[in-house]
Amino acid sequence: MRLSSGQPDRVRRRDRRGRGIRGPLVPSDLPVFRSRAQAFDDLVLDAVERLERLWARELANVDFLVEDVPPVPLRGEPLEAIPFSRLEGDRTGRARIVVYRRPVEIRTKDPDEMALLVHEVVVEEVANLLGVEPESVDPES
Repeated sequence: MRLSSGQPDRVRRRDRRGRGIRGPLVPSDLPVFRSRAQAFDDLVLDAVERLERLWARELANVDFLVEDVPPVPLRGEPLEAIPFSRLEGDRTGRARIVVYRRPVEIRTKDPDEMALLVHEVVVEEVANLLGVEPESVDPES
């Protein structure tokens, strides 16, 4: 059963003061338009794309993810340093590398330093996955 006021359903085109729906405050082509989380995702994506050019076959079964914070340790577990990333594997041969956004953001002062740290974290986890030294994963860094 549907209650009706006798008027047809209308889409609201104006707010209560008669103004129209507001648009974005800044144009979409400016850097300020992207959120910090989106900018961080782009940094991780740049680092992964750079490594995939060098290690395409080895990274074919690896998923790269970004999470805000690492999981809280359970009671009784020792509290260690807050990690920047985590490497997970499963029985099917797939691996996951998770980069934590907030610890990296807190540790860095400017966007260039953050980009460098994100790249180092991704390189380190790929090196752990492949069982090689980080210097051999990306010799140019």
